[in-house]
Amino acid sequence: MTAYGLIEAGGTKFVLGIADADRTIRATHRIPTTAPDETIGAAVHWFKAQDEPLAAIGIGSFGPLQLDKAAADWGHITRTPKPHWANTDLVGPFAEAFGCPAAIETDVNAAALAEAKWGAGTGCGSLLYLTIGTGIGGGFVSGGRLLHGLSHPEMGHIRLPRHPDDMEFKGACPFHGDCLEGLASGPAIIARWGRSLSELAPDHPGKAIIAWYLAQAIVTFQAVMEPERIVLGGGVTGTAGLLDLVRTEAKSAAAAYFAGDPEKVIVAPGLGEQSGLLGALAVALSSTS
Repeated sequence: MTAYGLIEAGGTKFVLGIADADRTIRATHRIPTTAPDETIGAAVHWFKAQDEPLAAIGIGSFGPLQLDKAAADWGHITRTPKPHWANTDLVGPFAEAFGCPAAIETDVNAAALAEAKWGAGTGCGSLLYLTIGTGIGGGFVSGGRLLHGLSHPEMGHIRLPRHPDDMEFKGACPFHGDCLEGLASGPAIIARWGRSLSELAPDHPGKAIIAWYLAQAIVTFQAVMEPERIVLGGGVTGTAGLLDLVRTEAKSAAAAYFAGDPEKVIVAPGLGEQSGLLGALAVALSSTS
């Protein structure tokens, strides 16, 4: 069967896989994200050790990324704050090593594409995927196509009103301080309260504060894009009860104005922990279509 190479390139680890077009993942492997040459070299070595010709390679990566194919640095990580990874070519080494098409998207765009095709967005005309973890990002799919502009969306960096019980925290984003990522990401939560959201007591006010911020963001995105489905992924959203809190807050903030009822529109990922690798498969398949 035709095989595709899959790469979920994260800031702490690279998850590699080989899959068929029918979404059967036949092999997986994890390697730590260290220096670019070491990490990419280890990934190339693993794929070669599988001794299987690859029809294409799909990459879903942390960013920011250069996604303009006309640009000289297409396929590069650009101005990332991750040490040593700025201006790293992610696509070139794999295309050269295996002589097949290689395609790249942001990790959240790739996951959005997979959820739209095979997961929570099956049968929907549009889907917004938000990941809330070490960072916050968003990808929007409409009519089967991802949203792009001059670059990929940076939805984690929208500005929000401040929760009245959270006025003192300056925010954790090194660029914007108290943007969405600076207020509701995993590091922002730990910076305030010393623990992850799931480790806080059930009645800790932090849970309501984070739910409120996520709801404000969701209502903003409803006003701009009115997605038929809104998928919340990432480690923070695994906190027990958070999804229901977000739905309740978003319903209140929306004030029955939008076509999508937050209680029905906001859902967990349909693909679970496979969203990332299957996102890479969706990217690989797009390079051969």
